[in-house]
Amino acid sequence: MIVAEISSPYGPLGVSEAEGAIVAVTWQKPDMPGTSPLLRECAQQMAEYFDGKRQTFDLPLRPRGDEFQQAVCNAMLEIPYGETTTYGAIAERLGTYGQPVGKACGGNSIPIIIPCHRVLAADGIGGYSGDGGVERKIALLKLEGGFPFLL
Repeated sequence: MIVAEISSPYGPLGVSEAEGAIVAVTWQKPDMPGTSPLLRECAQQMAEYFDGKRQTFDLPLRPRGDEFQQAVCNAMLEIPYGETTTYGAIAERLGTYGQPVGKACGGNSIPIIIPCHRVLAADGIGGYSGDGGVERKIALLKLEGGFPFLL
């Protein structure tokens, strides 16, 4: 596995590649950063996203987790830039309940690229497992214009 350091408006991110796919984004600087063509492309796409010039990522992804986690990640990938959905709406689509969907969102190994920040609670913002917690989620939603009453 190779881990690159990528700059973001929220501080350094660690982005991991394994076997030709992005497998993780962490909210911390890697101990021993490396690089690869895929990680350079990821850095470019993330810079464009943070600059407001990119709305979708075109990267091979391999999020961690079981079949259910993969299904939730796939559902999150279908949420358009600037839009939101709820844990309950994803749960209904997958034939389950909101709580396991929320847990799966919290276990998303590739935040930002797999947009768990676009998933809200039925009665408000919900949680966020990334560095900065709910404030980071709000910042990402504001970046996308996806939560208008926060702007």
